[in-house]
Amino acid sequence: MHRVACGGPAPSAPTRSLNGELQGAPWRLDVPDHWNGELVMLAHGYEPVGVPRASPMVAADSTQALLDAGYAVAQSAYSSQGWAVADAVTDMERLRQHATTELKQVRRTWMLGFSMGGAVTVASLEQHPQHYSGGVSLCGANLPGETLANDLLTTLVAFDYFFPKAEGLPADGLLSPEASALPQMALYQGIAAALATDPEAAAQLAARLQVAPDALAGAISLHAMILHELATRAGGLPVGNVGKLYSGFGNDAAFNVGVRRVKATPAAQEYVRTKLALTGALRRPLVVQYNQDDPSIVPHMQTVYPQLVARAKATAQLRPLPPAGEGHCGFTPAQVVDAVKAAAPQ
Repeated sequence: MHRVACGGPAPSAPTRSLNGELQGAPWRLDVPDHWNGELVMLAHGYEPVGVPRASPMVAADSTQALLDAGYAVAQSAYSSQGWAVADAVTDMERLRQHATTELKQVRRTWMLGFSMGGAVTVASLEQHPQHYSGGVSLCGANLPGETLANDLLTTLVAFDYFFPKAEGLPADGLLSPEASALPQMALYQGIAAALATDPEAAAQLAARLQVAPDALAGAISLHAMILHELATRAGGLPVGNVGKLYSGFGNDAAFNVGVRRVKATPAAQEYVRTKLALTGALRRPLVVQYNQDDPSIVPHMQTVYPQLVARAKATAQLRPLPPAGEGHCGFTPAQVVDAVKAAAPQ
């Protein structure tokens, strides 16, 4: 869920490259000299709070390939960092409006998102379908906020169950305020060191979370970082697990007795249920594509949105592409362009 597909060199020679800021959100708009009349709104992925930003905004890695294919590309850095899906939807819509005043004659507009930007794409298509011809979610966290938060909570309480009072980590575990204050590298190192003390438990945890063992420490530290940031944004823990029955952790009876139980903060729970809601009620085509062996968007996460779409009776709008590439957001520029082209009605 990191901002993987969203950094890199700026386009080399577009006819126009504009940049600025809209209500606290840096933006850029690149237009090729052979513009095809179509606009791609590109939504980047998760950016940890506090990461320095370049000024002017740096273009995503795939920007040049999209320009070479004739598309104009508009990108926002968002008005806030962290799990900023709700802010990003607003920022991207504000930028779309601005971009159409700059470009004047836009034939079609597409939404393209990577990782967390996939959720931004899906939410934008659900909330503003009248402005888009379709969208593309690549390596996307296409999950309602409450579903995502539940997954993150499961990861943290499971780690604390298998590795209590791990050296280098807070005594109260990964859900504690002390854990949220740890630098990302210190958090990762503490988790990795703990996993090494009990390979059998680590393997059980990796299997349950659907993450390769060598990627487990990174996945757990990322989940901790996002859940703590989301709790800060929402004003409290957005989900709880009182009464929840877990399975897949080996001795499930012992796990359910021993795992930490926490309650959601009602206002925070309402935040994820409303501000980060996804319904599946698509009215525009959505192309979805994942990578092989993605440690961030694992197989059970990939099934969530198609199930919502099926319940909303909108399956005709969903266009899944076969997995391509390895890891998280491991797409080539050509694959990104092909995915955008696949969103066009046949």
